Amino acid sequence: MRTIALVPKLGNAQAVALCRLLAIELQRQGHCPLIEEGTGLPDLPNARGLELGQRADLFVVLGGDGTLLHAAGLCAGREVPILGVNLGTLGYLTEAPRERAAEMVARALSGELPVSRRSMLALEVRRGDQVVQKGFALNDAVISKGDLARLTRLTASVGGRLAAEYEADGLIVATPTGSTAYSLSAGGPIVYPTLEAVLLTPICPHSLTQRPLVLPASMPIEIFLAGDAEMFLSVDGTRGCELRRGDVVRATLAPHRTLLVGNPDVDPFSILRAKLHWGA
Repeated sequence: MRTIALVPKLGNAQAVALCRLLAIELQRQGHCPLIEEGTGLPDLPNARGLELGQRADLFVVLGGDGTLLHAAGLCAGREVPILGVNLGTLGYLTEAPRERAAEMVARALSGELPVSRRSMLALEVRRGDQVVQKGFALNDAVISKGDLARLTRLTASVGGRLAAEYEADGLIVATPTGSTAYSLSAGGPIVYPTLEAVLLTPICPHSLTQRPLVLPASMPIEIFLAGDAEMFLSVDGTRGCELRRGDVVRATLAPHRTLLVGNPDVDPFSILRAKLHWGA
């Protein structure tokens, strides 16, 4: 018997309906489905998010890339395979089509589908001698200003050496997986998702000579807040904490990976062609 965590997109009726069908089918096959608590199916086995990460042999995400990022955060350091079932257009991370959901789950359980190991960032915010925030990111960590704040000054060191001083709206530290997210919108490069690298992308820098950097994943990055503007840290699209002048945001390669179960009928380039009309 296998334990399968089902994570439907919150508030999405299609996701909840498909979740029910999959849970009933998995029970019929002798498996143990666990649905994230609070998603609208109290008559079926439920568990809190972090409990899912502790118990699951497989995650099945029913939604889009945002829901998959949420599920990745529930794994809490365990390398649990995650199968993303997309309920809209093809996602960068959710590759399985809705109409083949049951088939893809069965193939994932039998080990027939490819698994992509994606690097993650380990993050911490230091305030003097204290660590005030810690976490992990599959996509990115974004240091950005408040809606009405002015440009701020940020100093970035890489591998213990000064890399650049920025006057900008903010700075993005992204994984290759996150290179097609906010970093891309800010002018960053597209990086093949399984590479071991980290991206440093300024947001609207005052100087046009400050371009995005692609760095070895082994080199720690430290970002020092030298300005007085109101700044915030968000991790994978979720607000992390408010930052103060003098705070240091440190990003290193996480010791664990996120395992994404792939669809053998698509690849990173076919997704780029579909999403960005790549090469058209």
